Amino acid sequence: MPLKKMLLSAALLGLFATLGTALVAYTYEYTHERIAQNERDALLRSLHAIIPSSRHDNDPVADSIEISDATWLGSNKPQQVYRARQQGKPVALALTAVAPDGYSDDIKLLIGINYDGTLAGVRVTAHAETPGLGDKIDEARSDWIHGFADRSLSNTTAKQWQVKKDGGVFDQFTGATVTPRAIVKAVRKALEYYQQHRDELFEAGEPPVQETGQETGHG
Repeated sequence: MPLKKMLLSAALLGLFATLGTALVAYTYEYTHERIAQNERDALLRSLHAIIPSSRHDNDPVADSIEISDATWLGSNKPQQVYRARQQGKPVALALTAVAPDGYSDDIKLLIGINYDGTLAGVRVTAHAETPGLGDKIDEARSDWIHGFADRSLSNTTAKQWQVKKDGGVFDQFTGATVTPRAIVKAVRKALEYYQQHRDELFEAGEPPVQETGQETGHG
């Protein structure tokens, strides 16, 4: 009898282990796909906030490349470039960049640039700046970040690409000059990178072929 009980217990434990493993695998697969889709939807919302879907007929997320340039983009890690096109012609792109000299930590940015070199818009995607002070860079906290729209290297001089405290045209925050100063610098450097590499950025890699009648990029 003890041997039979031991065998039965072992069989039950094996069955529970198998069921548990299958359940964990199923849960992971289901949640992994859901998380990936949620992240993609959030990215599309951010992209469309600065490059509206009405301006392009492709899927910028699918039509993307990686670039690396720590000097101009603020990080040794590869950065993403999401390209917007209308009937195959370049309209704008959004690239990720980092302001490495924020007050608390790196400030991650999504910078939209029209084909002509003007800014379509800028958004902060991650930061750890001081609540109530430096966090005004977040669109949810203030409209300061909207001040970059339509700026370019041609309509804003090098001297003007600074906060007002340094003689430029961009507002700073009371008690928190370091944060906006870091973002202004990062955006200017991203524009300079774009000016030097525009054709390469749009031509690198082959744009994905869209099926006839397929609608993309309008999420």
